[in-house]
Amino acid sequence: MKVLVIGLGGVTNGGKTTLAEKLKNMLPNCDIISQDDFFKPESEVETDERGFKLYDVLDALYMDEMVTSIRNWMKSPASSGVVTEEPENTCDNLKNVYILIVEGFLLYNYEPLNELWNRRYFLTLPYEECKRRRSTRVYQPADTPGYFDGHVWPMYLKYKNELEENASMQVDYLDGTKSQEELLSYVYSDIIQELNKLRE
Repeated sequence: MKVLVIGLGGVTNGGKTTLAEKLKNMLPNCDIISQDDFFKPESEVETDERGFKLYDVLDALYMDEMVTSIRNWMKSPASSGVVTEEPENTCDNLKNVYILIVEGFLLYNYEPLNELWNRRYFLTLPYEECKRRRSTRVYQPADTPGYFDGHVWPMYLKYKNELEENASMQVDYLDGTKSQEELLSYVYSDIIQELNKLRE
């Protein structure tokens, strides 16, 4: 049995969840873990001097629990309830390969996760487009006025810069303004290549 752990990270509203769901439907034995499921309750998230809840930082998440969940999945993917119905075009030699897609906005800035990835993708968006998309979403708790400019975008830039400065980290940057079909086609082909390498 082989496992492939794929990171799908990047900007808020960049299309990570949609892409992960579409990939799951196309790939054999594929499961998703979402970072959003590891947010601390609002009462435990720090507030800065401007009254902004600091959600876009690692401290707002139970990262150790997330690492544990991923490691547990890797130990026994078949028992995770992953649906092993084969997509029509799957070759027999992929039956013993399990794929985990981990999607979230802060995946590659936490050291214990970095030894787990087989592939890392990072969705980017320009400021205006990101702000426009964010304004159409409803969050619990809701974004307060100025929150995007005061907290969300600066944190995205901070973590993205950290990534870019880390030369040892292999990250595939994806343009989130491209169509979902284009992004899906690219990432799917890339993962299939990775699966073929595993089989060699």
